Amino acid sequence: MSRATVLACLVSSSVLALTVAASPAQAAGVDYVALGDSYSSGVGAPGQSGTCLRGNNSYAAQWAAKNSPTTFQFLACSGAVTDDVLNTQVPAMASGADLVSITIGGNDAGFAPTVITCLTSSDSACTAKVNQGKAYVANTLGGKLDATYAAIKNKAPGAKVVVLSYPNIFDTSALLCEMSLTKRKALNSGAQVLDDMIKARATAAGLTFADVRSNFSGHGVCSSRPYLNGLTIVPPQNSYHPNSNGYTYGYLPALTSAA
Repeated sequence: MSRATVLACLVSSSVLALTVAASPAQAAGVDYVALGDSYSSGVGAPGQSGTCLRGNNSYAAQWAAKNSPTTFQFLACSGAVTDDVLNTQVPAMASGADLVSITIGGNDAGFAPTVITCLTSSDSACTAKVNQGKAYVANTLGGKLDATYAAIKNKAPGAKVVVLSYPNIFDTSALLCEMSLTKRKALNSGAQVLDDMIKARATAAGLTFADVRSNFSGHGVCSSRPYLNGLTIVPPQNSYHPNSNGYTYGYLPALTSAA
């Protein structure tokens, strides 16, 4: 597979196949719904399948397996943006949900094209692309997050809604890496701006913000024990997404503590 093909596959499909996965029927009194994008569907870890690339190693599926909720709706989908959550995922979720988790906003801000630019272009082009994403976050994303969070609350007014952050992707202490230090720092700074906006809007909406950044600290791409994949050839969509350890030790503890 060529490098161009691998990079093109980073741009995931936004087609949402709304398959509902049922958890073991061990009543625990909680109806759980997992919304969001590829960081919630489980891209990056083994076992992903279907058009939405959902997998049992995702933090959502792991939480359901450990806690045996009464029902589990797995609606998160690779490539999802806020409009997909509003138009497809929220209408499909149960109104009686007790717990809802979500990661969203990264694709709105141009995650895949930004990473592609940084992989294939100069330091200055990478920084410019990251700054473009930061401007979108500052000027547009807040309103989209507000509308998304309001729709979730309106559909399931009794639910606890946990909004999870994104990690900083790269280790910046490694001497050797697939991207220059300038590019790594630029991409991490973009993630920080994105997470700060997500935190601000989730808090303003009265939702619970669960920050995974400290769990991923020291485990970025190019670290000695990474929780995220670098550029991945097979399957290509795993590139710059959490690996199994990232979901198990990065995301799952954050959801568990918040839930």
